[in-house]
Amino acid sequence: MVCMDRYLSGVQLARLLAIDPDARPYYRALAETVRSLILDGRLPVRVRVPAERHLAEALGVSRTTVTAAYDRLREQGYLESRQGAGSWTALPDAGSLGTENPWIVTEDDGLLPLHCAAPLATRALPEAVAAASEHYPRYALGMGYDTVGLAPLRQAVAARYTARGLATRPEQILVTAGAQHALHLLTTALLSPGDPMLLESPTYPHAIDAARLRGARIVPVGIPDDGWHLDLLTSAMRQSAARLAYVIPDFQNPTGHLMDDATRAGLVSAARKYDTTLIVDETWSELDIDEMPRIAPLAAFDTDGRVISVGSASKLWWGGLRIGWIRTSAAMVRRLAVLRSTVDIASALFEQLVVARLFEDIEETRAERRRTLGASRAALVAALAEHMPDWSFTVPSGGGSLWVRLPELSGSALADAAACHGVRLAPGTWFGVDGTLEGRIRLPFTQPPQVVTEAVGRIAEARLRGAYGARPALPLTPTL
Repeated sequence: MVCMDRYLSGVQLARLLAIDPDARPYYRALAETVRSLILDGRLPVRVRVPAERHLAEALGVSRTTVTAAYDRLREQGYLESRQGAGSWTALPDAGSLGTENPWIVTEDDGLLPLHCAAPLATRALPEAVAAASEHYPRYALGMGYDTVGLAPLRQAVAARYTARGLATRPEQILVTAGAQHALHLLTTALLSPGDPMLLESPTYPHAIDAARLRGARIVPVGIPDDGWHLDLLTSAMRQSAARLAYVIPDFQNPTGHLMDDATRAGLVSAARKYDTTLIVDETWSELDIDEMPRIAPLAAFDTDGRVISVGSASKLWWGGLRIGWIRTSAAMVRRLAVLRSTVDIASALFEQLVVARLFEDIEETRAERRRTLGASRAALVAALAEHMPDWSFTVPSGGGSLWVRLPELSGSALADAAACHGVRLAPGTWFGVDGTLEGRIRLPFTQPPQVVTEAVGRIAEARLRGAYGARPALPLTPTL
């Protein structure tokens, strides 16, 4: 059964459409633009579109023109209609992403790893490991685990939030086995099967996994190329009555967008009005590359405890540490600690000691990442300008990847072709909820400059050869 409680007004849809007024026939251009919005994820699936008369008024065209466009979209499978209920967006033969996890590579396959945006370990890691080793034996006098997390690490995380402008006590911090573990705990605690959960589109793929695993009814909200539109987020909350909303306001993965203060304040206000709890993924929040004023954490705009922040050591320091955290109310920390004790009891003590030590020199690590990611970002942009000047993207001011729009290619087909030339890519469909975003790929700049430069050259070769079925290249060992 199709849920049609979400809809766009004629004005909202018209604002998303960028059509040359001289395009002929106009109805065909209108249909193709709507189709592109759906495939690109900016117009979510299963959203009711405005009545033909309302869209015609908003566009300043005849109703006959909109009727013809809607008819064309229905023929192609991008609109479904029911008498008395209206029309809503759809995908022809839409299916799930499948059961096979595209991120998992069980062994070194020799391909350059541009499917993953995780950076290599920071230079501070060996010293932190040595310091943790020195202090580790004295913890053997205790039980060896604490469900809420090691006190020194909780103190360090709380102090960092306070330094960023969000007063926080250690009792408000729960240490987890990474951000994904945190997200699973929160969805388990706060969602029942069938509850609506709002997700950005595109978004972090494992957030989609968490929502599906919990049996949530996913409510996608498209992120246009210029960033979040507050009215789209707000209307989605209101129309769906979403219990939870998962957002990435800091160098959003994969788009790289950074949410401004006004949008943050408006989002929290809307969540309060419509009784939605916000899960805020701050995994990339410390990785600004360009000089800019620091933006307050989204929870700084919260007044009633409905914003829950999730952080991780993976992107700033190293993914192998598997340490994350949740910042919320002390009462929610206690509730989540009871829940997590049914699964894993506590995070590994040694890794917690390592991360607690790394927090002591966090500014030095941020400066290191600024240099290394900045160099790789510059190398990636230069290589794309040389080899693929017709690819379009916005260079983000931080984070770890470019969100690239392909002019005529299928992202999935390009990923298959690139694999034949020694590069593993992440097609846009990985980041969409309903098989959308086919015309996109995510290109990370978290590998060294020579790696991303070599990778782009190989992608260009795959594209030049017609690529989709080009002969396989010999296995490569990446230079890391």
